[in-house]
Amino acid sequence: MKSSIQFRLNGRPASLDTDDSRKLLWVLRTDLGLTGAKYGCGAGACGACTVLIDGKPVRSCVTPLSAARDREVTTIEGLARDGTLHPVQEAFLEHGGFQCGYCTPGMILTAAAFLHENPAPTREAIAARLEHNLCRCGAHTRILDAVETASKTTTAQAKGGKS
Repeated sequence: MKSSIQFRLNGRPASLDTDDSRKLLWVLRTDLGLTGAKYGCGAGACGACTVLIDGKPVRSCVTPLSAARDREVTTIEGLARDGTLHPVQEAFLEHGGFQCGYCTPGMILTAAAFLHENPAPTREAIAARLEHNLCRCGAHTRILDAVETASKTTTAQAKGGKS
């Protein structure tokens, strides 16, 4: 049954008339044309579909659209602000923290949320947090390097310094 649902998407108001039990991933990809979140496993296990709801990572392939009602949804397309990449995006580019790129949006969003909560994590903490975001290409070392670099940047920014 169709219903009207409002939320903020990448900093802007969004409104849809659709079945709010549809999975958020498919609404983002098919209705809204945001294809950064990928379909991987369909069971919320791989992380390719990760988006942020109110700054927290969620697996959009198993999350109903109703979970976004009156909340802020951020996709990889909305992580950059005012034409400036997020520090995690910059660090992924610097370190080549991707190979095929399929897992990259979910990795970046998960890392960005983690660094927001824990701006100076250890490498072990980064690895533990990203453990359930799967990369089949084997870019894990470069991904960890990128998140470590981004943590230094976000820590410096939080202290008012330059990156």
